[in-house]
Amino acid sequence: MGSVSTRNEPLRLVDPPRRPQDPGEPFPWSATIDSTYSTRDAIDALALAPFLRGDQPFARQAHLDRARPDAALRPAGSRIVRAVADDDSSALLAAGDGWSLRAVRWGGGSATVEVTASTDELAIAVLAEATEGAAQPRDADATVEMGFWHMDVRRPARRRRQITAPVWPEIRGNYAADVAAGLDRLMGLAVTEVRGRLVLLHGEPGTGKTTALRALARAWAPWCQVDCVVDPEELFSNPGYLMEVAAGADGDDEDSRWRLLVLEDCDELIRGEAKEAAGQKLSRLLNLTDGMLGQGRKVLIAITTNEDLSRLHPAVVRPGRCLAQLEVGRLSATEARDWLARQNHTGAGSFTDGATLAELVAHRDGDIHIQSTTDHTPDVGMYL
Repeated sequence: MGSVSTRNEPLRLVDPPRRPQDPGEPFPWSATIDSTYSTRDAIDALALAPFLRGDQPFARQAHLDRARPDAALRPAGSRIVRAVADDDSSALLAAGDGWSLRAVRWGGGSATVEVTASTDELAIAVLAEATEGAAQPRDADATVEMGFWHMDVRRPARRRRQITAPVWPEIRGNYAADVAAGLDRLMGLAVTEVRGRLVLLHGEPGTGKTTALRALARAWAPWCQVDCVVDPEELFSNPGYLMEVAAGADGDDEDSRWRLLVLEDCDELIRGEAKEAAGQKLSRLLNLTDGMLGQGRKVLIAITTNEDLSRLHPAVVRPGRCLAQLEVGRLSATEARDWLARQNHTGAGSFTDGATLAELVAHRDGDIHIQSTTDHTPDVGMYL
């Protein structure tokens, strides 16, 4: 018996044929379960079984950005084979005559429904019945779809969620005049005006860099999909992960839309004195922007960092690489006073040196500190 498997692979081949296999023949396989697998992994494996065997060789899938909480996500009268739920998600495996269905709900409200069936017509019909009326109406003007990439136990994974996204003119007053002017140009950028591939927002914490990126996702929604990479260090340490993200969610390089990958707080990655290991990650990042890896792909990268521009690696800020390079700084004392006045709030006297957006919001709403501190003066001779 021959096999190829590792401890962490959910599927392995057994008894491979001694002759070239007809693509129409059932796929020989077995499931390998160990302590790294969850009950939902078992549902995933069971859902694949009829497709791999060839009993149900047709598959159809639908994704719902916001599924109604009371939607069954399966046809009426179907039989539930397996079901699992936790605090963040749930999954079920249902079956009927000639078909199987796997439905997964995510904590953010989205859901995926996948059907395998003996015929394509049956798969389409079952999927339509399972998802009919399941989508929850939403205010399309208040949210935007964003993808979230992370490295799962075995493979890269991307989850889609609807996030609230402000309209840029409504939050423009949260930024200093020079910053707002630069963001005006960035928000209004047309797809034909894309030159560099890197959007760099730097400045101290609390100045509104992330909020600006959410507004950018909404402003660019007609021509650009925004994805956030939650583990950028892992992304540039793992070539397989990087290739998956560079290719897109479904490997759809032919998609006419651009993609913006958001990497937040990447100080270690782009700092000028990066160590050798970080230097390799930086090289991969730059290769994605204008190297071989980025060729033919409509991929932009947005990086936020708290570092001062002078501390960033010169390769990051070289001419021609950045589409936008903005220092998102503090509002001046006058701008802080005007901001509070627009909020019907007074008392900007404490911000004589200006203020960050976070400081102004805390001042407006009443900053609450829950803390316990004791003033200890260490005795001479104590270990410090």
